[in-house]
Amino acid sequence: QLQLVESGGGLVQPGGSLRLSCAASAFTLDYYVIGWFRQAPGKEREGVSCISSNGGSTYYADSVKGRFTISRDSAKNTVYLQMNSLKPEDTAIYYCAAKPRTSVQAMCATPRLSYWGQGTQVTVSS
Repeated sequence: QLQLVESGGGLVQPGGSLRLSCAASAFTLDYYVIGWFRQAPGKEREGVSCISSNGGSTYYADSVKGRFTISRDSAKNTVYLQMNSLKPEDTAIYYCAAKPRTSVQAMCATPRLSYWGQGTQVTVSS
C-alpha cells in the first residue's frame, strides 16, 4: 500500500522558517502529482502547494505565494515544502498527498482519491 510520511514540523517564531518533507517507501513518487495541504482547528482543509510529476509545474495558494517553495528530489524520493517568513496564521497540521494523472491546479483544488500522509504539526508563535 502506498504510504507517505511527513516530517519537519515544529514550533517556530513568526518570521522563521521550516522545511517539510514528504517521503515514500516501497514505491516511487515520480509518477505522482504531489500536494501539500493544511488544516487549522475549525477551518477547512486548504491546498497550499502542488507540484507536477516532473517538477515542471507548480501551484501556490495566494496566502503563501512568495514565502513557500515546493520542490522534489527524485533521487531521494521526497518532496519538500520550504516555508519562509512564517506567520501565526500558517499554524496548522500539514499533510502531503499523492495522485497520478492530474494537474497541479486540480490536485490542490480537489484532492479526492489521493493517497495521504499522517500529517505534521506546524505552530508559529512567539
